[in-house]
Amino acid sequence: MTDRVEHPTQPVAPAAMGTPLRRVDGLEKVTGRARYTVEHSGGPEVPGDPLHLWLVTSTVARGRVRRIDADDALAHDGVVAVLDHTSAPRLAETENGELAILQDDRIRFRGQIVALVLAETSESAREGARLVRVDQVEEPHRAEFRDADATDRPAEVNGGMETDTDDGDVEAGLAEAAIRIERTYRTAHEHNNPLEPHATVAWWDEADGRARLTMFDSTQGVHATAATLAPMLGLEPDQVRVRAPYVGGGFGSKGEAHAPVMAVCLAARTTGGRAVRLAVTRQQMFALTGYRTATTSHLRLGARADGTLLAIEHRALSQTSRVREFAEQTAVPSRMMYAAPHRRTTHRLARLDVAVPSWMRAPGEMPGMHAQEVALDELAVACGVDPVDLRVRNEPAVDPENGKPWGDRRLVECLERGAEAFGWAERPAEPGTVVDGEWWVGTGVASATYPASLAAGNAARVTALDGGRYAVAIGAVDIGTGARTVLTQIAADALGCAPDVIDLAIADSTLPVATVAGGSTGISSWGTAIVAAAQLFRADHGEHPDPGVATTASAAADPARAEYAHHSFGAVFAETRVHRYTGEVRVTRLHGTYAVGRVLNPATAHSQLVGGLVMGLSAALLEEGHRDPRFGHTVTQDLATYHVATHADVLDVDAAWLADPDLVASPMGSRGIGEIGIVGTSAAIANAVFHATGVRVRSIPITPDLLVR
Repeated sequence: MTDRVEHPTQPVAPAAMGTPLRRVDGLEKVTGRARYTVEHSGGPEVPGDPLHLWLVTSTVARGRVRRIDADDALAHDGVVAVLDHTSAPRLAETENGELAILQDDRIRFRGQIVALVLAETSESAREGARLVRVDQVEEPHRAEFRDADATDRPAEVNGGMETDTDDGDVEAGLAEAAIRIERTYRTAHEHNNPLEPHATVAWWDEADGRARLTMFDSTQGVHATAATLAPMLGLEPDQVRVRAPYVGGGFGSKGEAHAPVMAVCLAARTTGGRAVRLAVTRQQMFALTGYRTATTSHLRLGARADGTLLAIEHRALSQTSRVREFAEQTAVPSRMMYAAPHRRTTHRLARLDVAVPSWMRAPGEMPGMHAQEVALDELAVACGVDPVDLRVRNEPAVDPENGKPWGDRRLVECLERGAEAFGWAERPAEPGTVVDGEWWVGTGVASATYPASLAAGNAARVTALDGGRYAVAIGAVDIGTGARTVLTQIAADALGCAPDVIDLAIADSTLPVATVAGGSTGISSWGTAIVAAAQLFRADHGEHPDPGVATTASAAADPARAEYAHHSFGAVFAETRVHRYTGEVRVTRLHGTYAVGRVLNPATAHSQLVGGLVMGLSAALLEEGHRDPRFGHTVTQDLATYHVATHADVLDVDAAWLADPDLVASPMGSRGIGEIGIVGTSAAIANAVFHATGVRVRSIPITPDLLVR
């Protein structure tokens, strides 16, 4: 056994990587043998028959609970217990206000958990929750996001980045400019709606005289969940075991633990070792499992007459919760996307009596690039310059934010290749000139970007098995993206063997530590750790290792990587048809070309990129959460009223990429692809709508009433 860390990695030659290997978990999924969280009920893995948990939530936005009357609920057949703030176990830490549930009588937003009902069946638990009477004292609240209230400066924005930046002299740059664009752009509240709702099965027991919490959880990070819950529950991290063998999507909402997870942990603490099972309802997810806050972006652009940028100012506003701060990093892409000698970015928050916002696919980049790319289109029109040419004209030689050379930018190539594939040259310059029957037809373009980061702290273990097989273990989670398959390909190439001799173990917090499946860091970060462990294993044990020998390692930081700015880039092209009389918008063609380093599995990569494009289309035309400011609740809290794109909305959507590896970014030559597909997509559609109609809509979703009006 070799146990070493910080092993330097060498580039891995592709053999399995780059091939469309079929998903290694495909058979289990299509035959129904893949077990998702709530399907782990009873049997050898979960002790006994779990109790069912149902959440009782507040119906006022601010106030306190005066009394919980549970008599009728407890009298209902099958109901075992009702917990509230007077009877729930006490937490050791309560700084995380979102997770510190049932610790006092305060109500901080509508939909907050105020009681838990445990019952023998799901039906009994649900009926018991209906019978619980909550006596609430209502207090004045604020639940409407208004620009005027967004005055608080956060300490930092999501990702630990600076709140504000100021380089050069923006006012001088604007004064010098021949063309100025000053506009306000808005994006709506959006709600993560993965196919599998948030779910947890958990139970407590003892081992060696110490309490132990074990759970199956629908999470994007088993180690992150354990590390978050342990101190709040008064435990050490090794006293919490989290498993997530199959997860039905997340889009960021499962990237951190939310209140329902803590509800299961607290309820299970009272059952004498019996497991507790919870599947959050679709309606409850709109209040309890995170969402993308609406954003307002005030942009000022100053340019020469030929469109060369002189000044960029991006002031971003969004909301957060009084319970816990979350600041969307909306203006961050404006710091590095285009060349301009003068730039300023700021972020301000409105603190409201609402649920806590959180991560949703490409937080910051999605709304921020929407605003910036629509503003660039307005600048192109004002200057009389083709929108593709305008972006090429403002290509920076180095990263404007930090002055570092680009690791592998290639945005211009994405724009040029994408334009050729899309037929951009045939586009008429003037908007509103192409009519097909009752439909106006237009095309639009936008750039895309997302950071290409490596998360620190990942480790992997390689063990030799009989018959020339290898066990590879890492605590990574596959949320449906194909991570199992791609990590198998990486391990095979790093060990110099075929993928079918790799036995991959993932998604268990007892395995070597892995960071969250998020931020487009997963495959590159976990893969780098696997490469480090494999290369050290070969160095220690040779080409023909004895069965049973093992090596655990993590990758040492590469000094060469720190010398460059690492981002992925892309260009999105859209064709829209707008009905002349109803204002209905249809996206008839959507195409993205991306520079993302080496694509490790073309089949899963294409799925991810197309999925991002579809999600961007959905945001552009359909997705909009409405909160009633009078009562503080999200009115659109189901998939009948909160609309997402379906098959009928998705016509011709495709993605392509530049094939060259980026060996500075990772030893596999890859960069993350999970989020860039959604970035810029809504802007390309909005720009195409303008080109079709001559009507500029500066908010999304673009609904027919905005065009008819």
